This record gives sequence, structure tokens and C-alpha cells, in this order.
Amino acid sequence: MSIKLVLATQSPYKRQLLARLAHGFATDPSGIDESALEGEKPREQAQRLAESKAREVAPRHPGAWVIGADQLAEFEGRAVGKQPSAEQARATLLAFSKRRLDFHTAACVLTPEGKALTHVDLTVARFRELSHERVERYLELDRPYDCTAAFRAEGAGPLLLNALEATDPTAIIGLPLLWLASVLPLHWQ
Repeated sequence: MSIKLVLATQSPYKRQLLARLAHGFATDPSGIDESALEGEKPREQAQRLAESKAREVAPRHPGAWVIGADQLAEFEGRAVGKQPSAEQARATLLAFSKRRLDFHTAACVLTPEGKALTHVDLTVARFRELSHERVERYLELDRPYDCTAAFRAEGAGPLLLNALEATDPTAIIGLPLLWLASVLPLHWQ
């Protein structure tokens, strides 16, 4: 049996999420350049990257439905990516104290005919006043160095928040399942 559903990622978080909806899918990470284009806003960048990932992987899987996804956080108008070290994560999280951080989670489903179905979900994280001790405890518990903005809502992230506002609680983890369930053929669900 040939694989007819492909997730264009190596992210274990996205794989775990898609497994809630679909069985029998393959993963095939894209190798696209994820740099921002000049003047590109984080929401636009996330949407462009999600579609670019799907389009880059699709030729390797003719006849398949291909899902691309990307997530960027936006803080005071600029994109915030992964923070691969404790020092970077600490400084980034402390900057969010008593502030708002927007997460733009984009997904693109390419049909076998090449039609792109796209969606961007917004999740707003409202941070409490953060002390060095609270941030250190969070980093010790979660070690979120592979997560956008060093934040993992499904882990110890609530230690840092006053509120998390979302229409789709799975989007903050990296893949908007409510939207995907509305566009994927039912035989995968």
C-alpha cells in the first residue's frame, strides 16, 4: 500500500498531534530555507513557510495529500523563534514578563492535484510577572530549547501565564487539528 498522507516535518510534536486524527501517514521533512523575507510579518512568514514545506515535499510523493506546518511567535511586532540555549531562553522569557506573545500556527494541505488549502491560527499567551526563580524552575522542568519562543504550553508553561487565549488548543503545540479535521478526507480520521 502506498502512503497517501504525508506530514512535511521532523517535529515529534506535530507527528503526535496528527496521530490523533490520522493513521498510516508518513513524515518527510522539507529542507527549505526558513529565513524571513524583507518586511515579512510573522503571520505571513508562518503561512508562506507552511505552504513552501508542503510544496517542497509533494513531488517526492505523487498522488499524496501533503501537510506542511510552521509556527512563529510574535513579540512587539517581531518574530521570535527557537531559543536553543538556556541563556537565550532565560533572557527571552524574562522579556515576556507582564506582556503578550502571539503564536501564529500555519498549516497547508496540498491535495493530490496540487491545490493548496491554507490556514493560520492565532493563540495569545499573556504572561504573568516573571521572576528569575520562576523562569529557572520552568526551564528546569521543561527544557523547551526546541520550542518556539522557548515556551511549551502542554508542559510546565502554565507556570508562566495568566491566560492562554485560543480557538484551537492544539495549535499552540504546532498543528491546528480543528482546521485539519475540517479539510482532510474522512477516511484518515
